Amino acid sequence: MKFMTYNIQFGRGLDGVYDLDRIAHAVESADVIALQEVERFFPRSGNVDQVRELTKRLKYHHWVYGAGVDISADDILPDGEVINRRQQFGNMLLARSPIITSRNHLLPKFASVGPLSIQRSALEGVIECNGHRIRVYSVHLTHISTEVRLQQIERLLDVDQRAVREGGPIAGKSANTDFAGQADVSTLPRESILMGDFNFTPDSEEYARVVGIKSDYGGRVINPEGFVDAWKVAGNSEMSGTTAERRGKDVRMDYCFVRYSLSDRIKSVKIHSKEVGSDHKPVSMIIEL
Repeated sequence: MKFMTYNIQFGRGLDGVYDLDRIAHAVESADVIALQEVERFFPRSGNVDQVRELTKRLKYHHWVYGAGVDISADDILPDGEVINRRQQFGNMLLARSPIITSRNHLLPKFASVGPLSIQRSALEGVIECNGHRIRVYSVHLTHISTEVRLQQIERLLDVDQRAVREGGPIAGKSANTDFAGQADVSTLPRESILMGDFNFTPDSEEYARVVGIKSDYGGRVINPEGFVDAWKVAGNSEMSGTTAERRGKDVRMDYCFVRYSLSDRIKSVKIHSKEVGSDHKPVSMIIEL
């Protein structure tokens, strides 16, 4: 199966043009898609509902959306009728197979009267993959500082570890009565994948917190319940690859982090360096499930 992550920068490309067609074209071949910086009703992107526009273009995918930023953009007609609209900025998950359940997790944030501080989030979806259920997260961490990112990573890893213990959105006897449905939603699968724009580089403290600290004897100390960097597992060096630019330097900050138990199923990882629909590059991963 093909997994792909793409920070779309609300559809604004390297040429300054807003074009959701080229975003959809870049990701449409993937079975599971994680998007970041998808917005609704912002003037800068034409006051359009980008969720609606993208799902029209990716009509063979199921989808969920989770907003980090949510602000009133209501219209009031002359007679006083309220036209409800929300300015939203967040993440999407799309999949060719059903997204059984979804949760949107808000990550720690600092107030600021200086540098821009935006509410970030991690959108979770339980996806059917060839008869195998897996938790997938579309993640966007803050750009503001290492200190905040470390707190967000702790929250994200805690969410991942607690998921199985917390169970699905409906569990227990009531799952078979008033809340009965066609799908079993009482449990959450243990295996998981984190995809998105993490705003850190492979030589950072944040990266080590996700994939393990370096050993004096080579390699990383990997927690059996932890994650590996799919790019590295696929045979690339950690510091290679470019997915974005930071302060004039080419860096890799968009990742597919895969639960260690799935690491031997990773077949290949690719950075789609020719795509120009955003200030980030899409990253795709082929994994056998």
